Amino acid sequence: MTGQLIDFRSDTVTRPDAIMRAAMAEAEVDDNVIGTDPTIAELERRAAQTLGMPAALWTPSGTMANLIALSVHLQRGDRFLATRGAHVLTNELGSAAWLAGGMPDILEHDAGPGRCLPETLEAAIGNPGPYFTLRTTLLCLENTHNAAGGAVTPPDEHAQLLSVAKQAGLTVHLDGARIWHAAVALQVPPAALTVGVDSVSACFSKGLGAPVGSVVAGSVEFVEQARRMRQMLGGGVRQGGVLAAACLVALDRVDELAETHEFAKRLADGLSEHGWDVRTPDTNIVLAGVPDVPTALNWLGSLGIQALPMAGKVRFVTHRDLSSADITEALHRIKAGA
Repeated sequence: MTGQLIDFRSDTVTRPDAIMRAAMAEAEVDDNVIGTDPTIAELERRAAQTLGMPAALWTPSGTMANLIALSVHLQRGDRFLATRGAHVLTNELGSAAWLAGGMPDILEHDAGPGRCLPETLEAAIGNPGPYFTLRTTLLCLENTHNAAGGAVTPPDEHAQLLSVAKQAGLTVHLDGARIWHAAVALQVPPAALTVGVDSVSACFSKGLGAPVGSVVAGSVEFVEQARRMRQMLGGGVRQGGVLAAACLVALDRVDELAETHEFAKRLADGLSEHGWDVRTPDTNIVLAGVPDVPTALNWLGSLGIQALPMAGKVRFVTHRDLSSADITEALHRIKAGA
């Protein structure tokens, strides 16, 4: 290995810069469990407005935000639907079943990466049966879809799925951990991607530099219940404004994500030229098919390139802590090492 490490492991590796650290140091704070931290209150107000929801609640993580939403929406034993590889199914350690009490079931990606057809959803929901049959009450969507390579669901397809779900009486939760990426890629406001949902989560540590923090948003009544659930799960922090200040800075930087999307397209094009099996990414995640993932990761590591496995492929994630020169250097190392 020559030169410094080039880190494509995740956009969660981004670090707060001097501006963000200064905002954290200077944040006005109070006790958030009591409900008087002004910086968290400002973040929740702005996040709700940006996401097009009446209210929002800060949480320490996106996993907690999703778990809170599922815990509020589901009754024990309820079936919920999510697309194959969805974060709530594969990356949250069974908490949807263990803690929220839901029975997960999978929707296939038959409308494109990370998306199912409306008729597939309709068939999966089925018709209500007698009391002793399993009932389906919740649809979980994910935009962008991490395991599908940061794939985006456009507003028209979102609306079709919402229509099917609502006609069947389902509640809808949107895992929007990377909704900022989807909005930038589609050149629409984030609120255009939440139309009709009952709740949405969004994360500030995915490529925006914030060290910690997500929100879960919905109706005022939903957030009241979510606040109680957050406390039950140990998510009630005291002077949380120190962390919320970083999230506010991150919220001002959403438009900068467009550069990381360009980096990902450059990386995908370069990998394709070198014979890697990749598709053009929608956002900042590049999935590369290889014959043997562990061998490929070890080889990349020997070149000073860090990546992780995802969905049986090698995942490269571009982010604000990488430069254009890093993309060029990574492709140079891969070509030279082949």
